[in-house]
Amino acid sequence: MFDQVFGLPAHALIVHAAVIFAPLLAALSIAYAALPRLRHKLDWALVVTAVVALGAVFAAKESGEALEHRMFQGRPSPAIGVHSGFAETLVPMTALLTVASLLMVWLTRARRAPQGAGSRVGVLLVSAAAVILAVAVGYYVVRTGHTGATAVWGG
Repeated sequence: MFDQVFGLPAHALIVHAAVIFAPLLAALSIAYAALPRLRHKLDWALVVTAVVALGAVFAAKESGEALEHRMFQGRPSPAIGVHSGFAETLVPMTALLTVASLLMVWLTRARRAPQGAGSRVGVLLVSAAAVILAVAVGYYVVRTGHTGATAVWGG
């Protein structure tokens, strides 16, 4: 499923979605945490982006593994090994950021509800975790992309 699309390596196509949506998720998570006055405008954008980013990063990793298996038969170059190592970290980091972002939206929306179910401390803790995870996702998406480009194009 993740190997080819119309005869082209799927990874070369899918990776672009991960490169767009993972940093967008990081930026929206930080904006949502840092700008409480804009939260009502960012709610659904953050929720949708979180789900799409996780799917894109997962699909990019799976398609990369399929490409690696087809091209190198289990013996990748050291540069591809470094790239794969960053991708192995990016996927769980993106999953954690997705969970933190969804929880942050849920808690802040619950706080705005008439019952006020979300606690202020809970919102602050989850927001802080989301910001830290967003920085980590930003770092790993850049490192993963850079090492992948370096592995393919040299440098």
